[in-house]
Amino acid sequence: MTAGASEPSYICACFYTDNIFLEEYQLHVRFTDVQQFTRDYERALQNRGCHGAEKFAHVLEMVRKELQRRMMLAEESKRRKAEISIHYKPLHPEVYILQESIFTEEFLEAVHYCESPSASLEGLLNHLHSIPGKRIYCFPVFVPQFCSDFIEELENFEKSQLEKGRPNTMNNYGVLLNELGLDESFITPLREKYLRPLASILYPDWGGGCLDNHKAFVVQYSVDKDLDLSCHYDNSEVTLNVSLGKEFTDGNLYFSDMREVPSNERRYIEVEHTIGHGILHRGQQVHGALPITSGERWNLIIWMRASVIRNKLCPMCNREPQLVETVGEGDGFTVMKKENGEETVAVCTLI
Repeated sequence: MTAGASEPSYICACFYTDNIFLEEYQLHVRFTDVQQFTRDYERALQNRGCHGAEKFAHVLEMVRKELQRRMMLAEESKRRKAEISIHYKPLHPEVYILQESIFTEEFLEAVHYCESPSASLEGLLNHLHSIPGKRIYCFPVFVPQFCSDFIEELENFEKSQLEKGRPNTMNNYGVLLNELGLDESFITPLREKYLRPLASILYPDWGGGCLDNHKAFVVQYSVDKDLDLSCHYDNSEVTLNVSLGKEFTDGNLYFSDMREVPSNERRYIEVEHTIGHGILHRGQQVHGALPITSGERWNLIIWMRASVIRNKLCPMCNREPQLVETVGEGDGFTVMKKENGEETVAVCTLI
C-alpha cells in the first residue's frame, strides 16, 4: 500500500536540487548554487540559444521558482485534496471504485495466468505483445465504456473552479489522481491485485513482485495544449501507460535503452498506442511521446515503486538516497527499523 498517516513518508533530498526541466531549452538540470549551475550548464544553454546575461538570469529565476514550488508541493497537494473532497461532486461516482467489469477479457486472462502455480515468463508472453529486445509489453486493459466515462469524469473536474495540481514539470495539463480521491479505492487495488502479479514475472529484477507505492496521474495532449513529451525517464521501477482516448492522430511513444546508456549510443523504437491498451516498461528506460497532429489524447500513467530497490539507489539521482520526511505519499522510500540493535527492513524476494 502507499504510505499512510500512521507511518512517515519520504523523498530523496535530490528532489530539491535535481532533474529540473527547462522546457524552452529541452534540458534537465541540477541546481545547488549559482556557481555550480554556471559551471555545469552555461555552455550547454548557450548552445541551445541562451545568449546573453539577461537570458541566463531569466533561466536562473525559473530554476529558483521551480525549487520553491517543490518545497511547498506536498503541503499544497494535501490542501487541494482536502478542498476537492469537500467541494467536488463527481459526474461518474462509479469510476472511483475499482470493478473487474472495466477490464478486458485479455487482461484478466493474463493476470489469472500469473496467479497460477505453473506461471512462467514464457507462458505469460503468450498473453502479451512483446517488443523484441526492449522488455516492453503491450496489452488491452480497459473496455471502451470505462475509458469514455473516465475521460468525462476528468473533463468535468477540469471545468470546476477548484485549484488543480499538475503531474510534473514536463506535463502542463492533466490531473493528479490522489488529489481527486482515486488512490485508495482505485489505483492501490489496481496495483496490488492486477499489476503486481504481471510485474512480478516480467520484472523480478526491478522489484516487480514488491511494488509497494505509486504515483498516478493523467496527462492530456491536444493541438492547443501539450503536443508531445520530451525524452525522459520516470521516478519509478515499473511504469504503466494506458491510452484512454479520445480521438487523435500520430503521437506514438518512443523507447530507447536504459538511462545509463550514453545518449549517442541509444537506439530508438516507436510503439503505437491504441485506445484502451497499456504499455508496461521499466521506469529507468528512456522514452517520450511524439507530437499528435490532430485531436485530443488522455493517458493514464502509474509510476510503481518498490522500496526494496530504491532504498539502495535513488532512481533520480543515481545515488544512495538521502531521505527527507514529507507529508502525503512520498516517493516510495522506507526507513529501516532497528530490532535488537540491528537494522532490518521488510524483505521481498528478488528472483
